Amino acid sequence: MSTAADQDGDRQRFRDGYFTVRDGLRLHYRDYPGRDDRLPLLCLSGLTRNARDFAAFAEHHSPQRRVLVLENRGRGLSEYDPQPERYNPLTYAGDVIQLLEQLGVPQAIFVGTSLGGLVTMVVAVTAPQLIAAAILNDVGPELTQEGLDRIRNYLGKDPRFTSWDEVAEVLATNNKGVPARYSQDDWVRMAKRVCREEAGEIRFDYDMAIVKPFETSGATPNIDMWPLFAALARKPLLVVRGEKSDLLSAEAVQKMQEAAPATRFVVIPGVGHAPDLDEPEAVAAIDDFLNSLA
Repeated sequence: MSTAADQDGDRQRFRDGYFTVRDGLRLHYRDYPGRDDRLPLLCLSGLTRNARDFAAFAEHHSPQRRVLVLENRGRGLSEYDPQPERYNPLTYAGDVIQLLEQLGVPQAIFVGTSLGGLVTMVVAVTAPQLIAAAILNDVGPELTQEGLDRIRNYLGKDPRFTSWDEVAEVLATNNKGVPARYSQDDWVRMAKRVCREEAGEIRFDYDMAIVKPFETSGATPNIDMWPLFAALARKPLLVVRGEKSDLLSAEAVQKMQEAAPATRFVVIPGVGHAPDLDEPEAVAAIDDFLNSLA
């Protein structure tokens, strides 16, 4: 077991792992230790994010549970894809399936934030046997145009920064200052999760080419996601929503509740897209959900 440090100096206990997918890319994941008699957690991050987003979450649940955090192709330490058209949920789902196959993990509890939740829904129809239960973080089968437009407004741009405070200001603007409780230090901590230092500059830690599929097919998914959500809702499921989310609306959540009455829902007050999952309300809801699976 190695001990590694995040850019913000917080020390985390995990092993860095790498595997090669069928199209030849080498992808990175973090592997936090956990008990063999409990289902592992598999964490899948948002569109422009990476494994650092789940550091606090993984520390909370490990070593009681093994926690795997996959970095999608084109993010963090995973290789960038020379064919940008493969930056799509179906490809990501295939990568997830291959990771679990490589590690010999027959089932996991999926935790998907934003894009990671869409990927989870795809796996629910392509390899449902891999999902023991799932947590969707601020995502569902119906997304608002407002939220998609906000994301598209900054996606794929490659600004360079000279200080972490400068990045923090941009992130606060991109997120419309939500959550309001965030201090400058909080925004700086987020900056160190989503950016990297390179050649004396600070830049976002993802391949700018992930925007290409958006340019060719549009930001809104071309398929009806409701059947995928229905497939996932056959499993134990918890949906987490930020009270001020501009991507997953309260109306969409109401429709999800009607379509899947057995699903659990929790709203995190004062938070937009997407909750960090370290908020007290999120921690309590997730702990209760995981305990219910036992």
